[in-house]
Amino acid sequence: MSKIKLYQTPEHDCPYLDGEKAVTQFIDPVRIPDDQMYTHLSRLGFRRSGEYLYRPSCPSCDSCISVRIPIEKMTFSKNQKRCLARAQHFEYIHFNAVDSDEHYELYESYINKRHKGGDMHPATRELFKSFLLSNWADNQFMEIRDDSRLIACAVYDKLIDGLSAVYCYFDSEYNRFSPGKLAILKQIQFAKTNGLEYLYLGYQINQCSKMNYKTNYRPVEQFINKQWQR
Repeated sequence: MSKIKLYQTPEHDCPYLDGEKAVTQFIDPVRIPDDQMYTHLSRLGFRRSGEYLYRPSCPSCDSCISVRIPIEKMTFSKNQKRCLARAQHFEYIHFNAVDSDEHYELYESYINKRHKGGDMHPATRELFKSFLLSNWADNQFMEIRDDSRLIACAVYDKLIDGLSAVYCYFDSEYNRFSPGKLAILKQIQFAKTNGLEYLYLGYQINQCSKMNYKTNYRPVEQFINKQWQR
């Protein structure tokens, strides 16, 4: 780790907290991570976006807290069990992430309907690839299908000690099945079946309502003061 160069962006508007400025730290883009490095950096609060590994490094704010779920200790709530039961007739397919028309069309519809005005709007094929896919990470798709219809996709990376949830996009016609929640629950089950320790969920921001869903999974570990704690 001492040989990895870190770079920082200039200050920019925070995408989560109005009126705040953000600085992002990322590893040298020339350095191609292997599984061991990616896993170690995930344990230090880094995340992947496309080909880049990054973490917040804001000088006057520490609201972004990296969180992960310890798989063996995770217990489903009554609400989460109902979510799984409602969706038991769906098909769940795991495979290497790809750039396909079917997936891009679902992603495009999701972004344009749910995230107008955001950083990823309007959706483009290039943004789809540069955000979700990577040439060096073991990035995977978990498709959720209703018969043959693709209704949702969870994008995640395989690490040595677990899975890192990257993103989820879905068909709004299936909102009654809570596809975002369902995707996390099925990743937890998949990790447990495969003997993995953690599901890394990214950053928890208490002041941002759209990021607070991560607190609904118990127990959850937070990376605070350079160590994981509950």
